[in-house]
Amino acid sequence: MKIINYLHRGIKRVGILRNDVIADLSETFSRYGLRVNSLDYLLKMNLIDRLDKAISETSTSFKLSEVVVLPPILQPEKIMLAAVNYHSHEMEQGASRPEMPYLFTKFRNALTGPYDDILLPSLSNKMDYEGELAVIIGKKGKFIKKSDAMDYVLGFATADDISFRDLQFPPGWPTNPNPYGQNWLRGKSLDSAFPLGPYAVTSDEIGDPRSLNIRTTVNGELRQDGNTSDMIFGIDELIEYASNGITLVPGDVISTGTPGGVAVFSNRAYLNEGDIVEVTVSKVGYIRNRVKREQ
Repeated sequence: MKIINYLHRGIKRVGILRNDVIADLSETFSRYGLRVNSLDYLLKMNLIDRLDKAISETSTSFKLSEVVVLPPILQPEKIMLAAVNYHSHEMEQGASRPEMPYLFTKFRNALTGPYDDILLPSLSNKMDYEGELAVIIGKKGKFIKKSDAMDYVLGFATADDISFRDLQFPPGWPTNPNPYGQNWLRGKSLDSAFPLGPYAVTSDEIGDPRSLNIRTTVNGELRQDGNTSDMIFGIDELIEYASNGITLVPGDVISTGTPGGVAVFSNRAYLNEGDIVEVTVSKVGYIRNRVKREQ
């Protein structure tokens, strides 16, 4: 199923999307005294197993065109992203294959909706795109074995790891690298730098997550055209690594890396005000964001 967070007449709600119609769950759960207005709450209250029954009881629905779509997770405790996790991305930058997953983080301030504007701040002129498949964790776990990892996945969403290359790479990089390495914080975690959505597609609808196409366009021009089969480390390996000493909780997001074609390594133009960035992951969904210069 496709679980969607949305606003209708300014009120935050959650529902199931089918054929561009949302079967509202908030109204259904309210009959049982539960104020359910997001997927976050469904996970927190362990209500996922009750969704089929709730859908059968719902009497409220909205057209997708009538609502404002929100990110599928609104308050993730953790947002982790995999660096250099596609062979094509490794090759385009001349990097060595990592021996183990390399994860960095973003914060909630970076999270934004699947159709919201993304902000280009005055302190950067090298805003880049990275279309990705994101994993939404469905249950709590630590020291998760690779063989069990997919049992901890609720579903998937489409993401764009917006990057600010003139902030990520210190002056002189890579000839004169900063002794502290890349500036992951400034280069990755500015406001609105992680569009996510348009909904959470549960694992049963996806099948094999290592056979999904990822396409990124800028103003209709194809920039990235990859497939998750090109991943260096699979989702199970990323979860095993991420949970080694860190407790994963429902609603955590792990974005799984990007294929080749990003601006910084392909000599394509960086993003400018007014550009439209679209990322599509097959079976998962499509996000569309306009670049807006921050005032």
